[in-house]
Amino acid sequence: MGNSFGKIFKLTSFGESHGNAIGGIIDGCPAGLELDFEFIQKQLHRRRPGQSSVTTKRKEDDVVEFLSGIFQGKTLGTPIGFIINNKDHNPDDYEQLKSVFRPSHADFSYEKKYGVRDYRGGGRSSARETACRVVAGSIAQQILKSQGVDVKAYVSQIKDISVNKTYLEVNLDQIDDNIIRCPDREIAKKMISLIQETTNNGDSLGGKISCVALEVPAGWGEPVFDKLHADLAKAMLSINAVKGFDYGLSNISEFLGSDVNDIIEDLSGKTATNNSGGIQGGISNGNDIYFNIYFKPVATIMKKQDSIDIDGNKIILQAKGRHDTCVLARAVPVVECMTALVLVDHYLRSKTNKI
Repeated sequence: MGNSFGKIFKLTSFGESHGNAIGGIIDGCPAGLELDFEFIQKQLHRRRPGQSSVTTKRKEDDVVEFLSGIFQGKTLGTPIGFIINNKDHNPDDYEQLKSVFRPSHADFSYEKKYGVRDYRGGGRSSARETACRVVAGSIAQQILKSQGVDVKAYVSQIKDISVNKTYLEVNLDQIDDNIIRCPDREIAKKMISLIQETTNNGDSLGGKISCVALEVPAGWGEPVFDKLHADLAKAMLSINAVKGFDYGLSNISEFLGSDVNDIIEDLSGKTATNNSGGIQGGISNGNDIYFNIYFKPVATIMKKQDSIDIDGNKIILQAKGRHDTCVLARAVPVVECMTALVLVDHYLRSKTNKI
């Protein structure tokens, strides 16, 4: 029913934004992995609300409690169950929304699909659900680390303020040096200023996150329908507010083949250029995998907007409560973790189709 992700390493998540808790079950995690719980919590803290002046004021500790599948700090190979309690949930903020539809939200489409909806913060459609992905993804990141693979994401654009550099030209160690998670400090200052100005105006912003998976070996991915880049695209487009995905050279369609073909230099698969973004035929080719994800402006704004209610009557709606003006800083760990889920799933799949 669309609540599970992955084929071998699989996450099934549950819970609503203003319910008692959210959580999930991770199946297919190999046994014997010694977990770094501090790393899991660190990733959750990078995603949690209320962490800085450019995020929603909702305060959640986002402390994960593991219920099964782990003994003495190591995975058992059995399903890993976990929950994250919701503490600072204010359903009364959304009482006005129970009979109206917010512009560019999932309210109307959920109502049409199910005939009922949780109007408290969007319920299941809320980005609160992505905390579950971070738990599973941060475990996946630890599996990748054992294979020498590292995943880094960062904010590269907000509205028309852009880094205009590739991941090779920025210092990836500086991603968390500022609250917007942009590795270019001067550009980060401009982004933060724009977010604060937009917040004061009651509006919202979108932008772009860039991501790179370093040292991915050749041979991960499946041909035809489960191509590695296709699964990455599905993973990214499943994240709230994401409207686009591209990998490799973004404007490659503007060139001649002779301009952009990647010349193989040795049997490791390394190429003189990496315009293909580390993937050929849907399978990793031994080069860095890099891509961009494009986010729309947050749908909830503080300005008055025209809409309709469940009876079709025209209304004027003005949002209340606590909301992000721009979600990109909090989305960085979500992008990293969804990338890790895809890569680990294909890593495990690659081990099953060889003698």
